[in-house]
Amino acid sequence: MDLSYWELKNWFTNVDYTVVGSGIVGLHAALRLRERFPERKILVLEKGVLPQGASTKNAGFACFGSISEIIDDLETHSEQEVIDLIKKRWVGLQLLRKRLGDTALDFKSYGGYELFLKEAESTYAECIEKLPFINGVLKPLFKVAVFAKEEDRFGFAGIQQHLVFNPFEAQIDTGNMMQALLKKAVSANILILNQQTVTGYLDKGNEVEVALGDFSFRTQKLLFATNGFANALTNAAVIPARAQVLITEPIADLVIKGTFHLDKGYYYFRNIGNRILLGGGRNLDFEAENTTTFGHTEIVQKKLEQLLKEVILPNQKFKIAHRWSGIMGIGARKNPIVSQLSDNVYCGVRLGGMGVAIGSLVGTELADLI
Repeated sequence: MDLSYWELKNWFTNVDYTVVGSGIVGLHAALRLRERFPERKILVLEKGVLPQGASTKNAGFACFGSISEIIDDLETHSEQEVIDLIKKRWVGLQLLRKRLGDTALDFKSYGGYELFLKEAESTYAECIEKLPFINGVLKPLFKVAVFAKEEDRFGFAGIQQHLVFNPFEAQIDTGNMMQALLKKAVSANILILNQQTVTGYLDKGNEVEVALGDFSFRTQKLLFATNGFANALTNAAVIPARAQVLITEPIADLVIKGTFHLDKGYYYFRNIGNRILLGGGRNLDFEAENTTTFGHTEIVQKKLEQLLKEVILPNQKFKIAHRWSGIMGIGARKNPIVSQLSDNVYCGVRLGGMGVAIGSLVGTELADLI
């Protein structure tokens, strides 16, 4: 970079804290650092024009896990681990709402639903059978029953008789959320530089040298909040997971309202006004979707359109308006990684597809490691 004296002085000199990633985690980390250290110089580096990854690309679900996801998690995690994880997601959602406010988030408490395809009879039966048990597990946290059976009133096709309803689930406007976070960061005198890719770093004990291609600068502390892209520089146990998403043109007299889960969370859809947003399908080809490359595949897009036509909007005309993808960070364990990598380097990554819910808390915990 051909930088002037002014640019070097104002942006890259005497940097106290450098946060890599301007998504939900990175901005919450920066804001928490500002709360703790009002006079310190905080720099956020972002490799994209907008926050890369999933922060501006997610579906806007304010959720903490559908009943089939929770049952599935209990197969690989202890009951206490699952409770702790749901608690973190719930606390994270409240922290996000408190920091930004429901108006800025366009927070809508429509509730969430899980539906089960006709061929998923065994999964449906297990969820209905274990519904009282799961409610009992979650009662200490929510004080009341979380999940309940409901009849389908949305006109879906090819599904089991009952949906499972969760009144604690809501939806937000992802774009509004990230704009509000960015504005709050700027107003807190946090410097944000876009299109800056960190290519390496060296912890020297009393400071960290950070490389941006052929240019480098020094910072006292370095914090990675790069989620699905974390493995390259942090060696954290994070697997990238691409999520493909589409949205329809407006649909006349749309009755679907809320957030909806299908097939253990591998598919999800919601209304945005009178449009339907639908995403998922990485379970069709895990190997292809465990990538940091944005894009679409024919197998996933065909499946999404099939679900729209045969299950979600049967006997209704619709047109696809737009398609996109985002990159999440997952792993063998669902709990996020918030850890110190060396004397002056830290990371908060692996959000497990629950960035909206848990990102604010992970960012806060990341900042509090210092």
